[in-house]
Amino acid sequence: MIFEELIVLFALLLIVLLAFKLILDYGGTILKIAMHLAFGWITLALVNVIPGIDVPINLLTIAVSGFGGVLGTFILVLLSILI
Repeated sequence: MIFEELIVLFALLLIVLLAFKLILDYGGTILKIAMHLAFGWITLALVNVIPGIDVPINLLTIAVSGFGGVLGTFILVLLSILI
């Protein structure tokens, strides 16, 4: 009975250690992606304040500026000026 509980405890401890290692290894990448998304959305909001540039805020433009970051927002601005 105690031996089985120790095996389960060891397995859970091993899973927690592996998850902690993954978080430490890939945490920087996740933070970079989150900052990329945030800067794209902030740039999209700031661009809409500029007179003469009207980029509609909908799901498509939010996705493009989020995944494309600042570059994606500038592409949206160029498209809105050209069209």
